[in-house]
Amino acid sequence: MPSPAVTPSMIEDAARRISGQLAATPCLPSRTLSDIVGAEVWLKFENLQFTASFKERGALNCLMQLDGSARRNGVIAMSAGNHAQGVAYHARRLGIPATIVMPVGTPMVKVENTRRHGADVKITGATLEDSARFAREHGEKHGMTFVHPYDDPAIIAGQGTIAREMLAVAPAIDTLVVPIGGGGLISGIAIAAKAIKPDIEVIGVQSELYPSMYNAINDEALPMRGDTLAEGIAVKAPGKITTDLVRRHVDDILLVSEPEIEQAVSLLITIEKTVVEGAGAAGLAAVVSRSRRFAGRTIGLVLCGGNIDTRLLASVLNRELAREGRLSKLSIDIVDRPGQLARVAALLGEAGANIVEVSHQRVFSDLPAKGTLLEVVIETRDAHHRDETVTMLRAAGFVVDLVSNPGGQR
Repeated sequence: MPSPAVTPSMIEDAARRISGQLAATPCLPSRTLSDIVGAEVWLKFENLQFTASFKERGALNCLMQLDGSARRNGVIAMSAGNHAQGVAYHARRLGIPATIVMPVGTPMVKVENTRRHGADVKITGATLEDSARFAREHGEKHGMTFVHPYDDPAIIAGQGTIAREMLAVAPAIDTLVVPIGGGGLISGIAIAAKAIKPDIEVIGVQSELYPSMYNAINDEALPMRGDTLAEGIAVKAPGKITTDLVRRHVDDILLVSEPEIEQAVSLLITIEKTVVEGAGAAGLAAVVSRSRRFAGRTIGLVLCGGNIDTRLLASVLNRELAREGRLSKLSIDIVDRPGQLARVAALLGEAGANIVEVSHQRVFSDLPAKGTLLEVVIETRDAHHRDETVTMLRAAGFVVDLVSNPGGQR
């Protein structure tokens, strides 16, 4: 067996090195989430770092080990956003020039935040892998040090400091559930946690759309495609170092669907009043969707990032309201004559439903020429209240269809 690329002592050194230079984020129990899943749930709020991501830890640990020549020549990194911000922010603090290569399609909030930290941002490459190739070539040409987002011992050691902090606060944690992209976070956490508590279980989580580490560990070939809410862990090729470490130190990898990730983002906002991006909510998504598996355990979850586009966040919250039956779209056939809309509105008001949007369609429908398709978005207390409202409309003689909820039912 090859010697490990990262050791517990390296993580201890990283903890001393970065101490006092970034936030010692809180690790707190969630009574409500614990009740929901039937387990004791602890949350590590890495979304409260200055750049809203755990990536600061590895970036800072790596940058602080550069010699004078490397610092003068500067660093270059490729990233979909969070690693970019971590490198850019701490490079500026340390007086190191930084160039960040980001793939096309990176959320604008992450691009602008990276520029705000003073980095030279280059948008190129359809995927993170394309960006990596450009970053390596550009860095070699200009004598820059390449700072890998996950496949680097210094990066991995920095991320592992999270586990030390969590177990210091909550030593009873027996299960850590950690998102996986390239594998740097879970590799460091697994090494640190098992050095402190050898019998602890470390479980990774990936999006169903990008199961790269799952494929590598399980010798599978599940497809990787499409846009995921968890773009921070949408990595097509995990690292060589991290794959070896995950194979040796991680107990299992679970896959979560897009609706499950969306629900987790919504739960964290409504229950914990904390904003978490899709990747940061992946661990909770796995625990909530498999509550029987985790029942009775003491679980540690890493909320690894909070950089989510505000418009996307609004869409996620509204879609979750729709799945819960609190926001619904009704398609109603009405006769095209005065008073019909008022009659529908009166019935909805009598049912206690709030009208959010209204639209008429007289041309593009299958109804007779004297008919009109009325589409109404309503807000109700829950699915039962919605169904009562639909029943009342039908009892009044209206033909009503309930439009499917977005993103799949739960």
